[in-house]
Amino acid sequence: MNAIAVVEPLVRRWLAERGEAFTVIGVAGSQGSGKSTLVRELAKRLAAEGLKIATLSLDDLYRTKAERQSLAREVHSLLVTRGVPGTHDVPLGLAAIDALMCGEAARLPRFDKGSDDRLPQSEWPLAEAGTQVLLLEGWCLGAAAQPEGALAEPVNQLEQMEDAAGIWRDYANSALARDYQALWARIDRLIFLAAPDWAVVGEWRDQQEADLRQQSPSAMTPVEVARFIQHYERLTRWMLAEMPKRADLTLRLDRQRQVI
Repeated sequence: MNAIAVVEPLVRRWLAERGEAFTVIGVAGSQGSGKSTLVRELAKRLAAEGLKIATLSLDDLYRTKAERQSLAREVHSLLVTRGVPGTHDVPLGLAAIDALMCGEAARLPRFDKGSDDRLPQSEWPLAEAGTQVLLLEGWCLGAAAQPEGALAEPVNQLEQMEDAAGIWRDYANSALARDYQALWARIDRLIFLAAPDWAVVGEWRDQQEADLRQQSPSAMTPVEVARFIQHYERLTRWMLAEMPKRADLTLRLDRQRQVI
């Protein structure tokens, strides 16, 4: 069974329960789990019935390249790579959501992964006044910070070789515990797409990049993908263990992203 078949009727029930209230539906899940596809299809179906729908990805809230380069110089070199908590502009997301909550029109940020930088505001889509539902998706959406003791041991070669002192992972975990919780608090219902295990995440991510390799010479090679996903491993493993206890809906996926 595909995810939309499970999610759509439940989301409709949630929206009916909330009446006229502005609603944020969050979709969390590892890289390649199908978050964007699910959100795109759900938005299309809800909009077809006249609902005013907006979509936003946590990926669109990344700090600018210049800001991440500054973090890399001042805190840790790994922070130049977008992805982990601490590399997002949380206030930017909060401002957009709070405007929509007030019934106002809002420009929704967009990030260009090709240039690894935020698009100019003139290219951000406008969510119209009176938007009723925001579909918000992201790989670490809704994540809780790890206990401090869990940070001591590296989980992979990247952490062992490039973050031996634990500065990078501690910075990300502290940001998650502090700044991100205000953003998570805006989520009214949270859906979690749970991968079968960590190993499949690399396969899924490389499948995505393989499609890009057909179109762009800047796409990552399999070796580059293997290193890149190590930035996400710690928190992805933690979410797989911890989030099902808190999410409003957890969909356990097989390797083909079908709901089991």
